[in-house]
Amino acid sequence: MADWTIRQATAADLEPLADLRAVVMRPDLERLGRYDPHRVRQRLRDAYDPIHTWIIEVNGEFAGSVALRPSQDAQDAQGVRRLEHFYLAPHLQGTGIGTAVLRDLLSRCDHDGTVVRLNVLQGSPARRLYERHGFTLESEDPVDVFLVREPGAG
Repeated sequence: MADWTIRQATAADLEPLADLRAVVMRPDLERLGRYDPHRVRQRLRDAYDPIHTWIIEVNGEFAGSVALRPSQDAQDAQGVRRLEHFYLAPHLQGTGIGTAVLRDLLSRCDHDGTVVRLNVLQGSPARRLYERHGFTLESEDPVDVFLVREPGAG
């Protein structure tokens, strides 16, 4: 596995991240008949919050991102976090970097007693990664699968 680090995101990371999102999500969105090159980027632009986002760098180069923000859902208790915008450049997927980043992030959540929620597209191979780390099915619809992880469930 290559050397990786994470750093706090900045406003300057938005467009490279929007482009990476379009590349990473394209196969799943096309499979679901939902790929739109403008919309896939705009959805990230509309939700981007560098305060809750980290940039993954491999050998000093931009390689991806991960966000963990307080949940805005009314039914969630305080302290629940949403894992979002977890993207890794395609040539680095399957190298163990995503697993290492996720393991590090979840370790911090476990330490703090934080419940983590996320959603993935139906049929996404990322679902297996999350399930290996203790996420379980909460609900699903024709497009999304909603997963939750209780502290220490790994």
